[in-house]
This record gives sequence, structure tokens and C-alpha cells, in this order.
Amino acid sequence: MTYANPDALVSTEWLAAHLEAPDVRVVDASRPLSTEDRDARAAYEARHIPGAVFFDIDEIADSENSLPHMLPSPEKFASLVGRLGLGDGHRIIAYDSAGLYSAGRAWWMFRVFGHDDIAVLDGGLPKWLREGRPTESGKPMPGERKFTSSMNTLLVRDLDHMKENLESRREQVLDSRPAGRFAGTEPEPRPGLRSGHIPGSLNLPYTDILDPDTGTLRSADALRARVTAAGIDLDKPVITTCGTGVTAAALALALHLLGHGDAAVYDGSWTEWGGRDDTPVET
Repeated sequence: MTYANPDALVSTEWLAAHLEAPDVRVVDASRPLSTEDRDARAAYEARHIPGAVFFDIDEIADSENSLPHMLPSPEKFASLVGRLGLGDGHRIIAYDSAGLYSAGRAWWMFRVFGHDDIAVLDGGLPKWLREGRPTESGKPMPGERKFTSSMNTLLVRDLDHMKENLESRREQVLDSRPAGRFAGTEPEPRPGLRSGHIPGSLNLPYTDILDPDTGTLRSADALRARVTAAGIDLDKPVITTCGTGVTAAALALALHLLGHGDAAVYDGSWTEWGGRDDTPVET
């Protein structure tokens, strides 16, 4: 089978052929892994795909919320991405330096705020570099563009909704953290969080949606097999979750590719759920 929504993913070949297209804009949405001590912005300024602007998910966020990189207001999102030269009528391509880690979060954010013409670069910067494709350094200075923003609440879940879902079990919950963290046998990288998972949730580590040899997303058949083996019924609603709402969006992308277009992300994820004393935990 082929992907049901193939437009959400572009190849390095496609991007190389369309880099100069007037309606295409590229964003580097790189963010260090939770185990890394690395400055993603500095790495971007040293080397990025030509014309790419830096999409900082920690800056394009609700700065008044103590949880990491929670969604900003539609007005703030529109203002900040407009300053990056991203606006109405643009086909936006997101990538990151890990292959697929935080680019999925950028893809999901644009869709939340009403911009569906957004895709992820399959294989990301690692594949681009392996193929010897061009890069540049420095900081592009794009002209500001108008970005019309609206909130698609169908793609977002909050704490109250997750608590309600414990009782109704109307929506399946799929956790993208590694199996040990999900099971509670390995500690969380963030201090102060309990170990385990939301009761009744299922586990599909986000690394399992990637081909281990190429770093690209698995084929549609292989992806479907991984999702169904995790216990997910693709005909029923799904909420994805993770540590801080980053790799949960990668799972949402995978589900979207398989035709499950309305998979929602629990924005607070385990940092919120596991950091409270009024939320049940299963191990």
C-alpha cells in the first residue's frame, strides 16, 4: 500500500528540485535530544539547508507556562512565524538534524494553527548531508509575511480532557517514549517526574516508525504493521503523548500518513502528567 496522505512527506530529491520555487519555504526545527547538551541554534547558523530559517519550538511557545514549549496563542504564533518570512500561500517544509525528532512538532504546530500546506523532509538533514547536497551558514534575513492563524482544537488535548478520557476510554492513547520509560523500569530524564504511563495507554517508541538503515519513515505497510502491533485500531480516535509533546507529534505524523488525519497530541504529555500528584500512573 501507499501512504494515504503522501503530501505530508517530501523526499530530499523533491526539495532539491524545488528549493528555488517562489512558494516553498524551508524551516530548520532542530532541537537537542533530552540527553544532549547542544545548541541547536548555533548548529543551524553553522550549517543548514539553503534558505532555511530557524524554527525554535522553545521560543514559539507559551512563555508564561512552566511546562516546556507549550503551544502559544494563535496571535503569538502568527506574529513569530510571520517574522520568519512564513506566510499565507507558502508550502512549508520542516526538517531537523536528527532525521525525525522535532520536525514533527513543527509540522503539527502549523496544522494546529490552520496551515495545512506543511510537510516534513524524509530523513531530514542527515540524509541531505549523506547525499552531498548543498548547505549554507549564517542567518537568512527574510522579509516579514502575513500569516493568518486560527486554532484547530481537534488536534490538541489538555489535562482535563486526558482525565475525562480515563473514564470514557473514547480515545486510544499512544505513548512514543522508550519502552523502559513507559513501563516504569527506567527513570525519566527530567527530574521530579514519576515513572510509568497513563493508565490504559499503549506504547510505540517513535524510533520504531523509522527505518533503522536509512533513518527515513518506514513504508506504509511496515508503518501500519508497527501501529497495529502496538494495539491501535486505526478506525478509532487516537491521542499521542510522549515526554514533552515533541515525539508525540512524530507519531501523529505517522498516523496522518496512514490516513488517520485527526490524531491529536497531548501537549503537556508526561512532563505534566507525571509531575502531578493528582494523576494516576500505571507501570
